[in-house]
Amino acid sequence: MEKRVIFHDLITLDEAVEALMRLAKPLGVEEVPLEEAYGRVLAEDVYSPVDVPPFDRSTVDGYAVLSADLAGASELLPVSLKLKGRVEAGGFPDFELSRGEAAEVATGAPIPRGADSVVMVEYTSERGGTVTVYRSAYPGENIMPAGSDFSAGELLLRRCTKLTQREIGVLAAAGFRKVEVFRRPKVAIISTGDELEEPGAPLRPGKLYDVNTFSIAAAVAEAGGAPIIVGRVPDDPSAYRKALEEALAKADVVLISGGTSAGMADLTYRILGEFGRILFHGIKVRPGKPTVAAEAGGKLVVGLPGYPSSALMIFHAVVRPALLAMQCMRPEPPAVYKARLSVKTEGAKGRRSLYPVVLIDKGGEMAAYPLNAESGAISVLARADGYVVIPEDVEFLDEGEVVEVRLFERYRPASLYFIGSNDILLDRILARFDVKAVYVGSMGGILAVKRGEADLAGTHMLDPETGEYNVPVVRKLGVKDAVLVRGFAREQGLVVARGNPKRIKGFEDLLRSDVVMVNRSRGTGTRTLLDLNLERIARSRGVSLEELARSIRGYTYEVRTHTAVAAAVAQGRADVGLAIRYAAELYGLDFIPVGWEIYDLLVRRDALPRARPLIEAVKSVEDLPPGYKKLPETGEVIAEF
Repeated sequence: MEKRVIFHDLITLDEAVEALMRLAKPLGVEEVPLEEAYGRVLAEDVYSPVDVPPFDRSTVDGYAVLSADLAGASELLPVSLKLKGRVEAGGFPDFELSRGEAAEVATGAPIPRGADSVVMVEYTSERGGTVTVYRSAYPGENIMPAGSDFSAGELLLRRCTKLTQREIGVLAAAGFRKVEVFRRPKVAIISTGDELEEPGAPLRPGKLYDVNTFSIAAAVAEAGGAPIIVGRVPDDPSAYRKALEEALAKADVVLISGGTSAGMADLTYRILGEFGRILFHGIKVRPGKPTVAAEAGGKLVVGLPGYPSSALMIFHAVVRPALLAMQCMRPEPPAVYKARLSVKTEGAKGRRSLYPVVLIDKGGEMAAYPLNAESGAISVLARADGYVVIPEDVEFLDEGEVVEVRLFERYRPASLYFIGSNDILLDRILARFDVKAVYVGSMGGILAVKRGEADLAGTHMLDPETGEYNVPVVRKLGVKDAVLVRGFAREQGLVVARGNPKRIKGFEDLLRSDVVMVNRSRGTGTRTLLDLNLERIARSRGVSLEELARSIRGYTYEVRTHTAVAAAVAQGRADVGLAIRYAAELYGLDFIPVGWEIYDLLVRRDALPRARPLIEAVKSVEDLPPGYKKLPETGEVIAEF
């Protein structure tokens, strides 16, 4: 009579998971076409090679105009404009608009040079080459600027990101046809027991249909693995050994259901002892106590309980984390969240609004940070955790209001939350850490730290009064319990076409009638630097900045990123713009240096211990892009608030 096995050394559930995780390493990388990438996991950080959209485009059918021409326009006092031409989606304008002119544009069509807004066709009439407009327009209205979705050089998706329809849309929008992903773990599945019968066959006395083969195969596929069904094995040692040899030859992981308890006919723990090293046999958990695991030839073998419900529960609790780790993923917590809205969010005025949000764990309370989504923008969805529904009859949701966040997938809190100005060098550093990033500009980042929503923010705000970066601005905004960590310097300058055909030398040239500029958004450090220089010119001429700005062509043409500035110049939509040197290098443009700005990190004091490794990475970075330099204080705390 063969001796029964008694479980003496049971381990905890956490210890069982850890035992498997020690062997759970990524299995290699392969390239797959985009149509086969769904559910796969990125093996490398993905940066955009282009701006999306690559040009300023209309979000409606209507007429491209200069907003200044329509000041005061109404149904009682319409404004007539000369029709200069038409632009269809897929075409590109070969003409420029001057004052008093308009161009018909289709939805998605490029905006002609000289225009700064689009009036919807519903507010116009056209006859005999004249367009009559019955309402005013504001700069940027109904225009999606180049790079407003995402910009060239921007980090789109991080290594270890699981690809869903949203991420694949982002990759396609950036022009990727293939993508590098981690190889799926091949998982062989064996069900043991004389009592098992094939589903669909007549069920004989004393037999049970084989449930585990199919349910575990589905669970493996759901976890991203590639299931290999070896089949059912009777309670016979030689058949068992043969099946296990076959499975180990084909797969990276072997899952065996049944035969793990201490009964006379249970073989799994006995045979596994012959093939390799037993990791554990028995877990302090119910159900699933008799679970066994072993290492055989460097491969993981797990014996699951025979009862279908127990097998699945142990699979999800113990095996699934290891399969995910083999693909550079981690298990996610339950997807049930309510959160307080961080900022006031407007509805769609008569339409149901689905507003993308990022969830931020504020230590027991969740905050939902709305993401501004341009019409047609897809990158917002890749960054969002879910969305908030604003009903048709609600004009806005107020700051602090409790909302229900409908998740795209299960939410996984990050170790650090970054909100602030985007930077290409910092992007590459953040990619090495468990950081969730939201890019809203320097001012938005400082205020997010002040509200306690961000652990750290990137900022390069110039104080007009002192000419100093960041410290005075943070103090004036009343930020408390935070420190400012010195980052790095970026060279700012005027970006112009190769050869500088307009012979632009400095900010004075922006006032020339033959020069069209492209501007950065309000609240950015670059915009502050521009306005400071223009204000000096305005004072010397005895006029206000506002009056001076009205004489500058393109001052109201705003874009979100440095590379979008470079794209506008490269494509001839503008002659000049203020941006960092790296943007000019990306687009092969000439660069007229203006000076160096300082990009710092504002860190909440209570987040400083968690942010230390990231700060050290900033301090030790060596591979700097063109136009960047480290400072003597880089990585050091330079101010406390």
